Amino acid sequence: MPGPTPTAVIGDTQLPKRVDVVVIGGGIIGAMAALELAEQGISVALCEKGEIGAEQSSRNWGWVRMAGRDAREIPLMDVAIQAWQGMDKRLGRKTGYTRTGSIFAASSDRILSRYQDWTRNLTDRQMTCHMVSAADLEGLLPRNNMQLAGAMQTPMDGRAEPQWAAPAIAEAARDAGAHILTGCAVRTVETSAGAVSGVVTEKGEIGCQAVVLAGGAWSRLFAGNAGIELPQLKVLNSVLRTTPVRDGPDVAFRGDKIAFRKHADGGYIIASREENVFDLVPDSFRLARAFFPALRAEWKAISFRLSDRWWQEARMKRHWRADDTTPFETCRILDPVPSAKARDHAWTAARAAFPFLQGVEIAQSWAGLIDVTPDAIPVISPVTDRPGLYIATGFSGHGFGIAPGAGRLVADLVTGAPPTVDPHDFRLSRFSDGSKTVLETGY
Repeated sequence: MPGPTPTAVIGDTQLPKRVDVVVIGGGIIGAMAALELAEQGISVALCEKGEIGAEQSSRNWGWVRMAGRDAREIPLMDVAIQAWQGMDKRLGRKTGYTRTGSIFAASSDRILSRYQDWTRNLTDRQMTCHMVSAADLEGLLPRNNMQLAGAMQTPMDGRAEPQWAAPAIAEAARDAGAHILTGCAVRTVETSAGAVSGVVTEKGEIGCQAVVLAGGAWSRLFAGNAGIELPQLKVLNSVLRTTPVRDGPDVAFRGDKIAFRKHADGGYIIASREENVFDLVPDSFRLARAFFPALRAEWKAISFRLSDRWWQEARMKRHWRADDTTPFETCRILDPVPSAKARDHAWTAARAAFPFLQGVEIAQSWAGLIDVTPDAIPVISPVTDRPGLYIATGFSGHGFGIAPGAGRLVADLVTGAPPTVDPHDFRLSRFSDGSKTVLETGY
């Protein structure tokens, strides 16, 4: 059963000799950064080793949510939600964005209390988020079979279609003057007097004065070859899509075991909240100390596994020259096999909880590899000892919805404009300057 297919984007045939900025990675973060820069009249080349949006950017749940965000991400998500509301008009293309609201359901008073505590993050913001009693939930989720203590409802939340969004953003960036280069892996970043001076791609060189590394799950490998330590691992999440449903709820739902949201075709995107797969690889041990707090906090939701990925990554090149074939050219698209266990458990739990899913079938299932950091918030940062190099990665499963805010912040950092939000919490140096790893969990 094939996974999702993003809208096809045909890459440019000519490699520019020089641009102001090269963006590495054609996922939604890289595409948004390219769009923001191009709209300001800055010349940009967006280089993607495979196809636009073909990895996690088209495989995620499609949520555009404020609810349950790490408090450090809230200012950036505020910017993102405002941008999503006018996104289709801005792009001249469909992203599938719809404001539906979300419900975070609590099966116990303890969880309900944690949601109540989280709502205080929005106290000083013009946003609505309120608690819903168990009795009132029947009107929002009619005929459900769950025993719930209540829920947190966030009307500002919504959804969009991942297979449409990143390609639409990339095409709009091209409309604004960006070069879109697919099947074009960047091999190395070149420097002159210690500062960025260009990149070498598999198709030739591009001169530039700034580079943005937005390579998702590949970012650690690329950074490592450049001598930059970026603590990042991969977590596999499996997703299913159903056939269309008559009269199903529009609101996005998140419970203890499952999450769902309505798809544009009337079906539902459903995923387990309990079964993310953490494949043991050599980096798991290299980064064990950095990730120990996160693994300890989330161990109930993670299944550890020794699989073929150990040998794939153990054999993968970690260092190469500009004239070498790189791992990005031998594996164009990460297309992992979904976990049958996670899929089946999610499907069983969803049908037991929601009778409207009876008689519906699974139309598709797929998996994606999520790029995670030790504190589960992204790196959006200059590299202090490499002038002209910026990193935007490690969105830890939160990147789709927040992408418009992240892209704008990246553009601000590159151009030197006053930043849209304070970038301090997203600095790369937090992992090496002695700062304590702070992890918000439970949402």
